[in-house]
Amino acid sequence: MAGTIKPMFVVLIAVVSIMSVVPEGEAAIGCGTVVSYLNPCLPYVTGTGALGGCCKGINDLYAAAQTTADRQSVCGCLKDLAASTSGVNLGKAAGLPSQCGLNIPYKISPSTDCSKVQ
Repeated sequence: MAGTIKPMFVVLIAVVSIMSVVPEGEAAIGCGTVVSYLNPCLPYVTGTGALGGCCKGINDLYAAAQTTADRQSVCGCLKDLAASTSGVNLGKAAGLPSQCGLNIPYKISPSTDCSKVQ
């Protein structure tokens, strides 16, 4: 048991150290997280499948983006994904929030100015 406590303590110290150097107000939600939430949406926005579990991912992502920095980060990731993922129907992507019963304050589009997202 003593052998497992030391590695766990080292990991805890590392996590606390990393968290202490991240500037306050910096987004905690990265593009990898956004992709993991929205992965079930890919078949729908590319026209190869149904809406399926997409709305759960959108709702969970919306709930996770609590700060302005988070929302701007998510917006930037969505913007980049919409522009860089081949075969995405931008109309379907833009309509996802309303399809899932959400009202987000910006359009999912490569032309969105994410710096204005509150």
